[in-house]
Amino acid sequence: MVKEKIVIVTGKRKEAIARGKVSLGKGIVKINSIPLENWGNEMMRMKIMEPLILAGDAAKNVDFEINVRGGGTTGQADAVRMVIAKGLVEFLKSKELKEKFLKYDRNLLVFDYRRCEPHHASGRGASKRGSRRHKQRSKR
Repeated sequence: MVKEKIVIVTGKRKEAIARGKVSLGKGIVKINSIPLENWGNEMMRMKIMEPLILAGDAAKNVDFEINVRGGGTTGQADAVRMVIAKGLVEFLKSKELKEKFLKYDRNLLVFDYRRCEPHHASGRGASKRGSRRHKQRSKR
């Protein structure tokens, strides 16, 4: 009995988390059981297609089953994009592909951990324009 090769990968962007299963197949991408052609709007689909286009023929015989939760539509699209890129690199074990992705856009493989700093109150009448903004005062 030959065991089928399957790779499990995760991708994150802001509050969105995508979990995916990569297996040998016909190049089908399903997001929350919906084919990529029907998911989201045109811009989101193009963003998700980037790693597939960069990989070329190698991506034509790999299937993706991705579940994505949380965040907004753009965050979800970026999380799915990360799953596809990480999945291709891990499944194909290709150093050239990894370097190509990193050169094109580092966020295809690396999580962007930056977050907004929460608002800090600064005394009476603090304005809500900025994290550490103070009440305006005259020097004379």
